[in-house]
Amino acid sequence: MSKAPIVAIVDDDEAVREALSDLLLVLDLSCRTFDRAEAFMAEYVPGGFDCLITDVSMPGHSGLDLLHRLRSIGSLIPVIIVTADTKPATRLRAMKGGAQAYLKKPVNSEALLGHLQSALRRVDPSSDGNRRGTPSDG
Repeated sequence: MSKAPIVAIVDDDEAVREALSDLLLVLDLSCRTFDRAEAFMAEYVPGGFDCLITDVSMPGHSGLDLLHRLRSIGSLIPVIIVTADTKPATRLRAMKGGAQAYLKKPVNSEALLGHLQSALRRVDPSSDGNRRGTPSDG
């Protein structure tokens, strides 16, 4: 029996975390929220989350730092960047770093939902070995 997907939300803005959390709850998706990258990494275990939604600009490590850290430890968890940063260089860095999507705040909920559904489809629900952002032999 496969588990329901769990989405992590990392954003230092409490209102944004709550809005994203509420949106996911309406969609019957479980989520955990974190106010900074370090808090997420303190609880991160491979397979613990199916997707990550993160801001770029946060105190401490940025969302791009978090993305880089996850990729450096071999995590394939889909990462969706939601940010007010509209600089093309930042977007390019995120996408080259392996982000699934780069969405501008205020985020369009339908666009976010589309990227989220795509990210969760990438996680193979029929094979526990390929679930939850863990590398596969594939």
